Amino acid sequence: MPLKKPKNLPKIPKSRKKKVDSALNTIPEKKPDKLEYYCKAFFGFDEITKKQYSVFAIETVAEFTSFAYEVSLEVVNDKREIIIMLMGLKALTNRAPQIQPARTEIPFEDLIGDYTVKVVKQDGAINCADYNFNIFTKEIKLLKEYKLKKKNNRLFCKFDVAEDEFSFGDK
Repeated sequence: MPLKKPKNLPKIPKSRKKKVDSALNTIPEKKPDKLEYYCKAFFGFDEITKKQYSVFAIETVAEFTSFAYEVSLEVVNDKREIIIMLMGLKALTNRAPQIQPARTEIPFEDLIGDYTVKVVKQDGAINCADYNFNIFTKEIKLLKEYKLKKKNNRLFCKFDVAEDEFSFGDK
């Protein structure tokens, strides 16, 4: 006996994504400090567009062997403050398996001077760092890294300047 065609297709609920504003106001669960991510700043030159960028690379501490992943993010650039919301991991296609961390690079064209970078997890934990960008002297300084005064906030991200990844175009 054949099945009948359904007249109405069932609605599949969409997964709820937290917005940056709601994650900033969320109080995280009490957990111990555990380093999960690195946030590295460096200057990068794009050979295709021939433009110089200031780049933030978000990278997991854990390395993956079978699949290649990237960190999915939502980025808000508001004057002198950059908010990076960690949304999770996304599997990459057509990659040969190798041992590597999940990594995503975020390029910015116009970073000069002091900036505050906030890395926010969906549960509400926030880690921050202050950077100074000077493209003329080709240096980036990590001024300080800290976690905001917030109930149950914990350390999960280490900030760094990756001078070994600097690249500049020929002029």
